[in-house]
Amino acid sequence: MAEATQVANDQLIENEQVQNRIEKMHKLEERGILPFGHRFDWTHHNTDVHEHAKEMEEAGTEVKVAGRVMAIRGHGKTCFMDLHDKTGRIQLYLRKDVLGEDAYSVTRLMDIGDIIGVTGTVFLTHTGEPSIRVTDLQFLSKALKPLPEKFHGLKDMDLRYRQRYVDLIMNPEVKDVFVKRTQIIKSIRRILDEDGFLEVETPVLNTISGGATARPFITYHNALNIQLYLRIATELNLKRLIVGGMERVYELGRVFRNEGMDIKHNPEFTTLELYQAYGDMDTMMDITEKLVSQTAQNVLGTMKITYEGQEIDLTPPWPRMTMIDSIKEFSGYDFNGVKDLEQARAMAKEAKVEFEESWGVGKIINAFFDAFVEEKLVQPVFICKYPKEISPLAKSSVDDPEITDRFEGFIYGRELCNGFTELNDPLDQRERFVRQMEERANGDLEAGMMDEDFVNALMHGLPPTGGLGIGIDRLVMFLTGATSIRDVLLFPTMKPLPQDKAELDAEEDAAAKSADGQEEK
Repeated sequence: MAEATQVANDQLIENEQVQNRIEKMHKLEERGILPFGHRFDWTHHNTDVHEHAKEMEEAGTEVKVAGRVMAIRGHGKTCFMDLHDKTGRIQLYLRKDVLGEDAYSVTRLMDIGDIIGVTGTVFLTHTGEPSIRVTDLQFLSKALKPLPEKFHGLKDMDLRYRQRYVDLIMNPEVKDVFVKRTQIIKSIRRILDEDGFLEVETPVLNTISGGATARPFITYHNALNIQLYLRIATELNLKRLIVGGMERVYELGRVFRNEGMDIKHNPEFTTLELYQAYGDMDTMMDITEKLVSQTAQNVLGTMKITYEGQEIDLTPPWPRMTMIDSIKEFSGYDFNGVKDLEQARAMAKEAKVEFEESWGVGKIINAFFDAFVEEKLVQPVFICKYPKEISPLAKSSVDDPEITDRFEGFIYGRELCNGFTELNDPLDQRERFVRQMEERANGDLEAGMMDEDFVNALMHGLPPTGGLGIGIDRLVMFLTGATSIRDVLLFPTMKPLPQDKAELDAEEDAAAKSADGQEEK
């Protein structure tokens, strides 16, 4: 009850502050000042002034800067303000005798959060702080809602994710993460472009959900009167392009999976997928090492990072070991040569590894890996040779047809990437699709679907090909030290607040009634 009262009081205070700001807005309008201004031709960013303040002061350079007011000090004949732009802070010095009484009095109608543009000359204070002596001030946007209180800031993580715009204003270090994210993506593109890869775009909406094992989002196309799926991967379309002779292609883009959410998962996320004709699993591991290590060097200036207190060395080469060997090393259970399902089940029961009756040996092996190995893989490592049962698109190993030439890269106990030698036998691929359909019919909503057109593409000949997928969000997490995927997504998916949900429900009801009315007509 006390908490509810406090929330109500906070809302009341905020409403009073909003009303006060609206009144100031009207007073500006009465003076003929537009509270929401127009174009402002700035000449410098704040860091430019800081870096060249001494020369600018000596030359009497006039500068124009624009940004958000984050502090106001003094209301006598002089006034100081802190103005923030995307590069940082600069101090403004305003005097009544310089601006004139009418112009100077406008400062009393200003609030923290207002966006202004100023013209002035640069000088250094007696403490050596670069400042701007303002000769002209323009309102660009009146902030009608107050920013969070200065000393407490915006610390509620849920609110920070929902109102990222306020988070960026109050926590400048957040912006640095997203600047690095852009730099990481630029680095990846540059490396691949230099290696002869062609960036392409493939459809987000598909008639078949394929390319990965995941539950899709489903939508509907009214004009075609068909159900469509948001892509869960870009794989199948990219391999169609290899069939078409493009040889080296990649796509950086969003994929969508209708699954759970946690610190490592968001329903929509960014992946890099690339395919190289005449390559294989080893080719893809080499490319992974190059992309990750060189990007770390390009963006951070080092291949050694610290993540959650653990130093991690990204320098190539990374160790490579088979899934079965890793299970033996960390659990003591040896699946080499194990083909009998009852034997695999007996080993699982002994090790207290849970499994489902519908699983084959391959899925039981994977369950052992999840239980005993994954979280122990702190330093970069490639785990290779995955069971065919869990790798429907990977090519079988020459030595064992039930094992595929597939790998995953792990850092800090988390999967970073997935790659393999692509299956290019159309008859084998069709059989695997059929098994996926059987699993789907038995209730596995993550199992894949039959893609006859993809089989048809393979019938025309897919050259030996290596394929790779890297989770960009997880890579950004490692290189920026972020502990949650929400910290590297500007607008992560959030459950609607109660009042928002009520509004959405009302809109859906109104839309449904409108649609019903149209059908009756």
